[in-house]
Amino acid sequence: MTTSPPDAIAASPASSSAPDGGAPAAVRGPLLRPALSLFVILSLVTGVLYPLAVTGVAQAAFPQQAAGSLLHDRAGHAVGSALIGQNFTDPGHFWGRPSATAPMPYNAGASGGSNLGPLNPALADAVKARVAALREADPGNTAPVPVDLVTASASGLDPHISPAAARYQIARVARARGLPPERVEALVREHTQAPAIAWLGDAGVNVLALNLALDALR
Repeated sequence: MTTSPPDAIAASPASSSAPDGGAPAAVRGPLLRPALSLFVILSLVTGVLYPLAVTGVAQAAFPQQAAGSLLHDRAGHAVGSALIGQNFTDPGHFWGRPSATAPMPYNAGASGGSNLGPLNPALADAVKARVAALREADPGNTAPVPVDLVTASASGLDPHISPAAARYQIARVARARGLPPERVEALVREHTQAPAIAWLGDAGVNVLALNLALDALR
């Protein structure tokens, strides 16, 4: 009876697989090359070409929106975005909706509402305080206070108020600036924006754009 020598067993084909138990090196080579090529191609397409194409189309078709919908003062300096409200408190400017963002109003990095329910006493107290502040700023105005002047929006960044809220402030702004109320009212009408779809949404007035127009009258 003959037996194979130990060296013959060590050299058998079954023992020639890769040390890590994977495919032999002759098989891994052809798989690695197309995988790396595909990785490079997809990285270029999705990480470079596609973003450049989308940015180019946006800049060509919607240059104002693609740049952040920025608004500029008379000197041409960017002073804000038409998409984010600002906190105006002096009587010579129109005031926007209250903002519940922290640590400051209209903080774009902390968008959110107060999350207070309609029956929450804290919300009722806040609304009463805001109504009192509006009455104190314009004692002769006995008109009902529009609700959007005393309640925060869900985002806390709303840049618009209703036409009624703008009209409520015309007398105060005109008096503070020494302007005829009719002139200020005309500006409000000029800056009243109709909803994008006539039967969906309400008209609004961009507070920052309106105040910039007021400043341009000086």
